[in-house]
Amino acid sequence: MSLNFNQFALDANAFMKEYSEKLNIKDKDKAGRILSSILHGLREVISTEESLQFIAQLPMFLKAVYVNGWSSQKKQRVKNIIEFIDLIHRFDGVTSENDFGSDENSIKHIKTTFLVLRKYVSHGELKDIRTELPKELKSLIFEEYLI
Repeated sequence: MSLNFNQFALDANAFMKEYSEKLNIKDKDKAGRILSSILHGLREVISTEESLQFIAQLPMFLKAVYVNGWSSQKKQRVKNIIEFIDLIHRFDGVTSENDFGSDENSIKHIKTTFLVLRKYVSHGELKDIRTELPKELKSLIFEEYLI
């Protein structure tokens, strides 16, 4: 297998352009922080096994984003959407207020992220992830995308 880093970079740039447009954000760095925070939040609430099945379907550049900083620490307990928003804001750090703004805007960014990821992740895998999420997260993140 040949590693074509130039192609990974081209694919990543095309993805970030599309993702930024879907978020309606011109700043690709900001869009990248949002993407990273949401993916890191997801990996904290689903099992390691499900994370591995999820990233197996992602292109190399998204795998890198997902696993960056991953440790074997105990998973976060998230019971509702507000706790998930707080979690992704913590991953975003000091820029979270600027990047996400309100809870409503955070929910919009989460939904948009999973809508864009449908390009890479199968319907079956999204359903598998959905089974591991708290009830409130199931409907807010995935329900409308599984139809």
